[in-house]
Amino acid sequence: MSDHSWKNIYNLSDEQLNNLNKAEDLIEMMDLTKAESLLLDMNKKVPNCVPVLNVLAHMYGRHLSDFESAIKFYNLVLEIEPDNAWARDERRKYSRYMSYD
Repeated sequence: MSDHSWKNIYNLSDEQLNNLNKAEDLIEMMDLTKAESLLLDMNKKVPNCVPVLNVLAHMYGRHLSDFESAIKFYNLVLEIEPDNAWARDERRKYSRYMSYD
């Protein structure tokens, strides 16, 4: 059983949880190529996994300044969870950045 203190509301497997933590650690270490590869592989295996989509969106927007990709992934989150306020706010922020280009 996983030792996460938050409730696993998405019923992620231990492997998914471990890979998600690994991807977040890679992002913190700025190893964005490995993080991106891991997250995209996770997304390919289990499409529409909200935690993976959120981390991808965050990485693209915050760390890679790829606002178009960030918006794309936040849009996917919002298709699954229309009431996800965090994804909606982040998408709005990156949409504003796009309008300044």
